[in-house]
Amino acid sequence: MTDLQMSLIAAGGVFIVGVFSYNKWQEYKAKKSVERAFSSDHDDVLMRVNEPGAGARHEPSFSLDGTDITAAAPTGHAPAAGGADTAVPAAGAYGDGADAAPQAVRSADASTPAAELATSLVDPLIDCLLPLSLEAPVRGDKILPSLQKLRMVGNKPVHYIGLHVNGDWEPIKHGGVYTELQGGVQLASRTTALNELEYSELVTRLRAMSDEIGAEPQIPDMMEVMAEAKTLHRFVSGHDAQLGVNLQTNGAPWAINTLIGALEKQGFDVRPDGRYVMPDGEGGHLFSLSTNVTLAEETTPRLTLLLDVPCVAPARDGFGAMIACAKALVARLDATIVDDYNQPLSDQALGEIAGQVQEFYAEMDASDIPAGSTRALRLFC
Repeated sequence: MTDLQMSLIAAGGVFIVGVFSYNKWQEYKAKKSVERAFSSDHDDVLMRVNEPGAGARHEPSFSLDGTDITAAAPTGHAPAAGGADTAVPAAGAYGDGADAAPQAVRSADASTPAAELATSLVDPLIDCLLPLSLEAPVRGDKILPSLQKLRMVGNKPVHYIGLHVNGDWEPIKHGGVYTELQGGVQLASRTTALNELEYSELVTRLRAMSDEIGAEPQIPDMMEVMAEAKTLHRFVSGHDAQLGVNLQTNGAPWAINTLIGALEKQGFDVRPDGRYVMPDGEGGHLFSLSTNVTLAEETTPRLTLLLDVPCVAPARDGFGAMIACAKALVARLDATIVDDYNQPLSDQALGEIAGQVQEFYAEMDASDIPAGSTRALRLFC
């Protein structure tokens, strides 16, 4: 090896050590900043001992598996006042309430529509908060193009809200003037938790975007964020319940063309992806239906009605509506309601399942993530 090669290797080593040391120093400064902002301890509702329910997919039964999701509460996250359909924690759920929340969130008046929408977008219970201090007030028109560059990390959405000069927190919009910004990346989805690679990507892109808009980001400690993301994902996995009942023909298989007419008369809509869904009257749906065959098939002997339990509010009685629809189709199509093993389901068995669904809803309410709420829809849908 020549002297030149040795010199280049040595220079490269010095450069790498310098970069590493600089990054560690920046992480240390960010961590101390976050610790000062969020110094009050609180008890995260997702860290309490709970027994999330886990319903088997497509199986006409419902079980609660008693999964323990107890974990140490991280310090890089603080709760805010709940929005319109985000459950406000009971007194004492987070310890010292307002004093434990960062000023950016604490100053929002959740009684206003703008604040309700802001809290639903950047929600301290399911998002990693990313405070952005501004050098001077900025117009929404100026910063929106930069914010649009960082809207997703992996499959986790990133949202932003701003403290308007009128004192209200709101989604950043054209015409608004903001003195502070708050970002939030969702900690978990139905499939995965926010991971180290995604968080590293987020930090790099966030710093670049912050430079463009003249902001200074406060970066929470990665290890604490990862712990919180995993805890939230355990909750989501434990409550990812899809409940189905089947209709089995009593005679010959149904012709798909004939079946479509019967389903439309029953009130089903056909979505662009080919799914049959029962509308809820407000742009969403209560439950879906599958023919259990490919598009190339002309007949089917079996239909499956499926309720995505955490995505339908208890007040809509999605399970009751699904069973009522199944019974109506039984009369229309000459069928029998059966489980996944072709065993008929009696009214008594269906009633027991309905009771278990109510227990499941109570568990979600107790965790401040009510079924059908904005929180639940963000996590499960």
